[in-house]
Amino acid sequence: MSVIPPHSRPLQQFYRSGPMPCPYLPGRMERKLFTRLVGQQASGVNSALSRAGFRRSHDIVYRPVCSGCTACVPVRIPVASFTPNKTMRRIMRANADLTVGMLPATATAEQFQVFASYQAARHSDSDMSRMGMTDYAAMIEEGQVDTRLYTLRDPAGTLMGAILTDRLDDGFSAVYSFYNPDMPERSLGTHLILTLVEQARREGLPHVYLGYWIEGSRKMDYKRRFQPLEALGRDGWLPLPPIV
Repeated sequence: MSVIPPHSRPLQQFYRSGPMPCPYLPGRMERKLFTRLVGQQASGVNSALSRAGFRRSHDIVYRPVCSGCTACVPVRIPVASFTPNKTMRRIMRANADLTVGMLPATATAEQFQVFASYQAARHSDSDMSRMGMTDYAAMIEEGQVDTRLYTLRDPAGTLMGAILTDRLDDGFSAVYSFYNPDMPERSLGTHLILTLVEQARREGLPHVYLGYWIEGSRKMDYKRRFQPLEALGRDGWLPLPPIV
């Protein structure tokens, strides 16, 4: 006799990837536990797994399960208690002329131009720097689960940056962001996250999930500047101390 009640949703199947070179810590190998988002339950599965430290890419949600390494730490901003620091308030003033927009997650040539410029300037050694328009469209449009793009435009209407975002049951998950790399004085990457925090506050959502913080990784260490910040460990989500 089956112990699974009738009319219950199908069991979620998980898989483990083979070893690959770690993109963040030189000399290490990574493996991932992953599953696919399919069917009417995809949005709920994405929300539940995000709370468990998973991330989405296309229609895959994954979490590192690397042998002997726990460097990838899931982090999220508790919106109600978050307060921008002095530097962040300066960034907000510097970008007060930008207009925030919200769009369906649909790729455009305008977005791709900014994305390609960002990759060439900031991540020229990564696989993403070799992505074409078709690859970019797949990243934006595949695996959507209540997904949207928040954009920043200057007074002339020029696209300055965008952040691909999933709306979860308990917050927003920042999937990927990119921006004009030629205006470092604007700190657009930080401003995009601040924009997402403000949008979560307006919608009454308690968290903004930022993915993985990796101590010692230049690409990931910036996340610790957002305080208070919570990290997922063996005892659940707990405060991550600020940088001293």
